[in-house]
Amino acid sequence: MTDIAATMPWLERAWSRVQHRLSQQRLPHALLVIGEQGVGKRAWADAVAGLLLCERPVNAVPDRPVACGQCRQCELVVAGSHPDVRVYAPEKSRVVKIDQIRALSSFAVGSPRVAHHKVAIVDRADQLNINAANALLKTLEEPQADTTLLLLQEAGRPVLPTIRSRCQSLTIPVPGPEEASAWLTARAGCLDAAERPASAVLAKSLWLAGNAPRLAFEYATGEYPALRDEAFEAFRQFMKGQVTVGDAAKRFKALGLDDTLWLFESWAADLARCGAGGEVSDPEAADMLAYLARTNPPWRAHELLDMVKESRSAAVYNASPELEASRLLIAWRSLMPRKQQRT
Repeated sequence: MTDIAATMPWLERAWSRVQHRLSQQRLPHALLVIGEQGVGKRAWADAVAGLLLCERPVNAVPDRPVACGQCRQCELVVAGSHPDVRVYAPEKSRVVKIDQIRALSSFAVGSPRVAHHKVAIVDRADQLNINAANALLKTLEEPQADTTLLLLQEAGRPVLPTIRSRCQSLTIPVPGPEEASAWLTARAGCLDAAERPASAVLAKSLWLAGNAPRLAFEYATGEYPALRDEAFEAFRQFMKGQVTVGDAAKRFKALGLDDTLWLFESWAADLARCGAGGEVSDPEAADMLAYLARTNPPWRAHELLDMVKESRSAAVYNASPELEASRLLIAWRSLMPRKQQRT
């Protein structure tokens, strides 16, 4: 089986740490894996699960075991049907619910079905509701020798301190632009010619994704870049008083709440960078954000970030994307000089 770090080099440090600890029989019962959206946390966790369940790990390099890819356990892992690997993630709701964590607890105390070990992946641990988080805490406090828990956390999203303190943390960094671009280009090159995005689309998707390669690939092969451009144009026109808040909010509704909040969060973070003399991550918004940074105190950017956090909390209760976008648009409009705040 291919070493995950060979296909995604930026995972090397987190992967080698697990390999080394496993070879020394010092792997903790719970790992909290932190990284940006689309950086490869889930692919990393799947690879760890495969290594932990493999019957005959290969040690071509000392302290660097990899799954053999040929045994019965590896076949089941690759097929996505291994009964001793369970994944718990938000389903129809935006949170991981207590019933899912109760199922995890039962899985953890039960005997392995076909392997010598069990792996539970919580994707994402930052979306546990409070009852689910407390239930998971009980499982973490009573670790099972034959069970490993892999908790995936999106960077910048909170996890209960009591959960964090009972796990060992690993951070998966975002690769540099050159490394991310090389991976994205190679991945796109595997597509049929008719489906292969143009190089300009790949480049734009990469900076829209903040250099997170897997998210960039998802963007490049989907509708996000076009929908984002429509939303940004509506945002720009609204800031100039050329369209109503309702018309602008409709463009964000097409994105969905998660992507809408991510956009507003990234623009607010860029506004804060502008105010501190830094460079923005969204070059198309640079001129507008630089103007707003010159005409507003720095605390306004942090106020906008706090509002995004409030909207993200409301998302748990299925808040309306259009209403949340309207609320945030109005807050952004208040940053314009009063003579330009036309309705």
